[in-house]
Amino acid sequence: MSFRSIVRDVRDGIGSLSRRGFEVRLMGHHRGKSHGSLNDLHDQPLVVQNSRWASLPPELLYDVIRRLEESESTWPSRKHVVACASVCRSWRIMCKEIVRSPEICGKLTFPVSLKQPGPRDNLVQCFIKRDKSNLTYHLYLCLSPALLVENGKFLLSAKRTRRTTCTEYVISMDADTISRSSNTYIGKLRSNFLGTKFIVYDTQPACTSEHITPPGRTSRRFTSKKVSPKVPTGSYNIAQITYELNVLGTRGPRRMHCMMHSIPVSSLDVGGSVPGQPELLPRCLEDSFRSISFSKSLDHSVEFSSARFSEIGGPQDEGEDSKSRPLVLKNKPPRWHEQLQCWCLNFRGRVTVASVKNFQLIAAIQPAPSVGTPTPSQPAPPDLDKIILQFGKVGKDMFTMDYRYPLSAFQAFAICLSSFDTKLACE
Repeated sequence: MSFRSIVRDVRDGIGSLSRRGFEVRLMGHHRGKSHGSLNDLHDQPLVVQNSRWASLPPELLYDVIRRLEESESTWPSRKHVVACASVCRSWRIMCKEIVRSPEICGKLTFPVSLKQPGPRDNLVQCFIKRDKSNLTYHLYLCLSPALLVENGKFLLSAKRTRRTTCTEYVISMDADTISRSSNTYIGKLRSNFLGTKFIVYDTQPACTSEHITPPGRTSRRFTSKKVSPKVPTGSYNIAQITYELNVLGTRGPRRMHCMMHSIPVSSLDVGGSVPGQPELLPRCLEDSFRSISFSKSLDHSVEFSSARFSEIGGPQDEGEDSKSRPLVLKNKPPRWHEQLQCWCLNFRGRVTVASVKNFQLIAAIQPAPSVGTPTPSQPAPPDLDKIILQFGKVGKDMFTMDYRYPLSAFQAFAICLSSFDTKLACE
């Protein structure tokens, strides 16, 4: 049997399994949301596990998935790689072994990729669509080099809610259902009254980070499908974003600092890494990547207690090991252009409209230099002015967002959302 025929048969088999799974969900629909969710988790893998593809020889299975991984490198065709992980447990384990994280392969494949660091060598190009009427923001993965495009791979969405003393942005993996009570809720961004300080909350802590504030009072829903079932659900402070006060506008453009509590500064060193990365979800992933959009795969429904910015860890003690300090990002200062009479940054063609929201982030703390001459096994030290995140306007309600290691798509999106908020004391 040829490779193409195997892939074709697998796709046909997955299609029939998807219809059978849909029937299972319909049967449990009238028993309530909680019971229906539990039945989905327990019944659907049984249907898939009994398929004829579950007993495929490991050598042949490895070759099939490896070839598919190499050939389907871009979306929407990459959905076939996700479909392979949805066949059964053995296929999912093999996909986990072959498909690398975005840091290594530079590709966003599974929903968990949204919380994993981006590639080290290049920027992941995305764009954000703003809907002022609904106060929503949608993040898409660029599928073409063109700036103004209408189609893309949907990644995340956010909804802005103005409260008495703060502004909140609820972040979800569903394009339409954006709510903290939804099973696609993964985090939020909260500002202070002036819009000068923001806190990024995640539903998962970084397992090895010591700087993350413990969660407050939470109301768990035990039907939640977690990113990793080994950690509890909650509201964890993973980053703080601060904009310097500039009431009279005498200090020039905006100045911002981002303290990433979940990312140590040592991650920028040669051989450094970001700890506490989530793993591939041990569940059926086909519905999460149907068609051209991410969908329901992360589920944390929690209630948040009020949090103060004073609760965030301040400057570290002098005696503390510098390697364990959180990474601090700062915006790259723009240069004044005499002919244009404005502040300018080099976005390399990715930003075309001047806006106070445009920024580029670089590391505020220089990484430790490597010892000796760089070799193939020991790469050169990172560029101290390397752009980690850049954000800018390209059209009406259209913005580009490009990020790289050590930030994840979720973290980068949350930082960019802070730029949309009104800052009366900063400009």
